[in-house]
Amino acid sequence: MVNKTLLLTYSYLLIYIILSSGVILYNKWVLSPKYFNFPLPITLTMIHMGFSGLVAFLLIRVFKACKRASLIAKASAIRGDETTVWRKEPLDISVESGLEKIQASPVTLWSLFQAAPVWQMIVSIVGVEAKRGVALVLDSKINLLRLSHRPQQIQGKMLEEGDYQLDSRHLTLPSLPAKESFVLEIDTEIYPHKNTSLDGLYKSSGNFCTQCEAEGFRKITFYQDRPDIMAKYTCRVEADKSLYPVLLSNGNLISQGDIEGGRHFALWEDPFKKPCYLFALVAGQLASRDDTFTTRSGREVSLKIWTPAEDLQKTAHAMYSLKAAMKWDEDVFGLEYDLDLFNIVAVPDFNMGAMENKSLNIFNSMLVLASPETATDADYAAILGVIGHEYFHNWTGNRVTCRDWFQLSLKEGLTVFRDQEFSSDMGSRTVKRIADVSTLRIYQFPEDAGPMAHPVRPHSYIKMDNFYTGKFSIYLRSLGFLLSIVFQSNVYEKGAEVVRMYKTLLGSEGFRKGIDLYFQRHDEQAVTCEDFFAAMRDANNADFANFLQCEYKSATNLTDQFAALAALSQNPGKTRDDVLADFYNKWQGDYLVVNKWFLLQSSSDIPGNVENIHALQTTIIQVYSLIGGFCGSPVNFHAKDGSGYKFLGDIVVQLDKINPQVASRMVSAFSRWKRYDETRQALAKAQLEMIMSANGLSENVFEIASKSLAA
Repeated sequence: MVNKTLLLTYSYLLIYIILSSGVILYNKWVLSPKYFNFPLPITLTMIHMGFSGLVAFLLIRVFKACKRASLIAKASAIRGDETTVWRKEPLDISVESGLEKIQASPVTLWSLFQAAPVWQMIVSIVGVEAKRGVALVLDSKINLLRLSHRPQQIQGKMLEEGDYQLDSRHLTLPSLPAKESFVLEIDTEIYPHKNTSLDGLYKSSGNFCTQCEAEGFRKITFYQDRPDIMAKYTCRVEADKSLYPVLLSNGNLISQGDIEGGRHFALWEDPFKKPCYLFALVAGQLASRDDTFTTRSGREVSLKIWTPAEDLQKTAHAMYSLKAAMKWDEDVFGLEYDLDLFNIVAVPDFNMGAMENKSLNIFNSMLVLASPETATDADYAAILGVIGHEYFHNWTGNRVTCRDWFQLSLKEGLTVFRDQEFSSDMGSRTVKRIADVSTLRIYQFPEDAGPMAHPVRPHSYIKMDNFYTGKFSIYLRSLGFLLSIVFQSNVYEKGAEVVRMYKTLLGSEGFRKGIDLYFQRHDEQAVTCEDFFAAMRDANNADFANFLQCEYKSATNLTDQFAALAALSQNPGKTRDDVLADFYNKWQGDYLVVNKWFLLQSSSDIPGNVENIHALQTTIIQVYSLIGGFCGSPVNFHAKDGSGYKFLGDIVVQLDKINPQVASRMVSAFSRWKRYDETRQALAKAQLEMIMSANGLSENVFEIASKSLAA
């Protein structure tokens, strides 16, 4: 790439010399009065302007090419001494790629920041071991400068365009060396000052900052941007010292120093494996409040909160909150901080409100800065809770992360529960619990009743960013504001209630045993909600198959018992069958309660419920509960294969011969058939026509069916 750029530069210079000579000769000889008897001032001016513009354009291209070549050469020079930053041994990370496995090795990044940046260069080195010669697909939303790969001990070779495929979303290497460890070197260019999405690497108030969760890392370099790809990271940041005196990244600061041209560098190394969404980088003019924390094992951890110098006096409460969170996590969960340094950076422009990047938390300023003159009690409480939340992620989210984004509540629901408990212990447990339940009622209940309803673990998504609560909402809610903007609450707040259920069932001691086993089994792994469930179960020898039965059996009134039964009725299996049988045996002598039992089963959305209803049909009175409940199930009554419509049509024809009045009420379920899609309209219409053609049709049914058809 460098040789091509230099060749292009020499070509431009040669063209410039030729064009300049042409202008001089053209002016001196062709347009000379010696050969023409009339002047051409306008023509001459236009020709000069045209040539000058072309020459200026070419010179700009030359300047950009030289600048880019210089950066690439500088990056190559930095990489020339890799012994201090590159770790030779591969990691034991296995990633499923179709039917094949690809193994990720440590990631090394270099960031070269310019004094007057138009674009920035990011150099990444990723070690890869291909188990078989399969394609490697990397996520991306950036420009590629250079791509090369080499065995770990051999000088690399440049990859030409035919060796890879590049589109707007992916970089694909279709053929990799089979069963061979190699290093992939990627040089990219990005434009942080134009990055208004604040996702990836961007500029905020003159400072460089990152936000990589959920899919921001692909805007920095090419990578498998998924949470289950975990590796150790080394990051070297280089910049103009006068413009960017502070250079921060994840992990421990290995070395720093001045280099030529008024620049300096910082080399950071994170010894723990993490997914790329936890990568962070900050470069700018910041001041810090410094403190220390001594862990229970006697290690001294350096604590720094970075802000613009004028805001430094407003960080005292944030530092208190951080130290309180570190102490609380040791006392309650036995979790000690694992690095030598912990940084918090407060910036005014930040989408997420706060982010738990390993050892480098980045916050929006409103969740860090507070003073008695400018902050309310609610501000102080919000800062305490959110700083605690992000610190607690060091274990519940960073050391153990989620396998995929469907498992987001594994880290967020668990960590919200932990920050709720922390805030409760730091203040009033009763007041905090009332506030948390109020938040559920005001925000989560409407979410479940609206178009954004989804389980704590969603089944699907288009854009994962939409499932994040956003710490702004927590902050504004804490001030007592009723937000018109609907923030997602299921993953965070409702997820925390699921975790709280474990503690309620197992007790504080049992819950702690489960947490201990969870970390013992899964440290530095990407796992699922089922893994957390298994740790809680196994640590306490608990039979969680009877989770919902606990509510059913402990109910002291029919309202509570019936609610538990309703929840169980939606989950097919032995537990459901046993509880339904128990309820019937208890109440079989009371036909009113038995009717509720029929209604509950018929309205269930379990697959194939039509067959269950066939087996339950008995008296005319119970038909109301069975058929009425079944028609209220959108899943089974409106089944795409038409089985629900056929079931109702057959029942109506049979009932009409026995009790026309009941049959006419049942056929009214078809009255809104035209509101559905064309397939369902055709199926429902066919059943109405079948009913109308039945022999001896009663006037009751004829009236309802004919009016429905004519609608």
